[in-house]
Amino acid sequence: MPDTDHLAEAVALAAAAREHGNHPFGALLVTAGGRTVRAENTVLTTGDPTGHAETNLVRLAAAELTAQELATGTLYTSTEPCAMCCGAIFWAGIGTVVYALSGEGLIDLLPAGSGEFTLDLPSREVFARGGHTVEVRGPIEIAGAVEVHDGFWT
Repeated sequence: MPDTDHLAEAVALAAAAREHGNHPFGALLVTAGGRTVRAENTVLTTGDPTGHAETNLVRLAAAELTAQELATGTLYTSTEPCAMCCGAIFWAGIGTVVYALSGEGLIDLLPAGSGEFTLDLPSREVFARGGHTVEVRGPIEIAGAVEVHDGFWT
């Protein structure tokens, strides 16, 4: 399945997160053998500021998959992972990250003075400081990646 199909699923997970009362972010990990683990953002409904889609995904995937499956898996996410999520991805040993909307693109969507926390630190910069390689592909334009945020941050 091409990256765009998996990214479309990540965007659908982001829409589900929004419908469930959370920030609109979703992620999935697909192993080389085709196993898939999915997660969405749960920050607002759990009150856990670390409940980003990617950190939730890392927790689930690490419990279900072997280290080899993580290392050869690809994490697809609706929006570029923040520095916190990059740390979780790195420590889990996940080998590849593919994202749709860039972190910079997300920041551009936030209204001035929104009070939303932002951390303008691209994932490639975070992973470049690590002791093993994490391949990063993105941003990849995909339908719905921007639209899932429409009206949410106002």
